[in-house]
Amino acid sequence: MIAEKDIYKIGQLGKPHGVRGEITFSFTTDVWDRVEADYLILVVDGIPVPFFLEEYRFRGEHSALLKFTELDSIDAIQDIVGVEVYFPYSLTPDNDDADYTWNYFEGFRVIDAEAGDLGYIVRVDDSTQNVLFELENGLLLPAVEAFISSIDHDNRAIRMQLPDGLLDMN
Repeated sequence: MIAEKDIYKIGQLGKPHGVRGEITFSFTTDVWDRVEADYLILVVDGIPVPFFLEEYRFRGEHSALLKFTELDSIDAIQDIVGVEVYFPYSLTPDNDDADYTWNYFEGFRVIDAEAGDLGYIVRVDDSTQNVLFELENGLLLPAVEAFISSIDHDNRAIRMQLPDGLLDMN
């Protein structure tokens, strides 16, 4: 079984395309293409489920058409229209040059240089221009590269150097 803590959001499925089971996919990272993944994870009825890719083709910088195996018609893909798409941390390349989205960091522990352990990131709010990490204790932190000192991918931890007084504002 796939645990939600082991995956991060990379996009969302849109509407069907054509009659042979293709569906539009809007994504924030193309990590699934860079590692040539065989599957993507869809959360169906609250359960993360792997859906295997038969083929795909890009339609732009942040969109593609996907064809999942065994979903061969418009009727077959109706239940996954609008579903969020996730990717496993375990398949994500672990290098500093990777182009991570902020959603990749959900489930990471945040450690501030001064305050110490601040808790886990439970949600990334990217609905505005200023992206925020929402921690398990309700604390909101700006997701700003300049504040991140280091990233420990193996232990899923982010070390941050937050500006003085920022934690007092929460």
